[in-house]
Amino acid sequence: MNKNEIALLGEQVEMLMAERANLLKVVGAAAIYIAHSDPETMSNEAMNAADDLSEMLNTLSEETLQDALSSVRAA
Repeated sequence: MNKNEIALLGEQVEMLMAERANLLKVVGAAAIYIAHSDPETMSNEAMNAADDLSEMLNTLSEETLQDALSSVRAA
């Protein structure tokens, strides 16, 4: 690899790390939203969406979920 390719890879890694940080914030906020939601006050459509979101959050590893919660300072 030449210096230009290495620099380009470095830039791409930095971009991916920034994207990961943003996605962790979204996941953390979603997890908090689900945890604080009241199913009694939700419409059927909102409840279905919350169920789907909850299922997706449950597929994450414990470490990823903790990183996400930490990113929004909720851990």
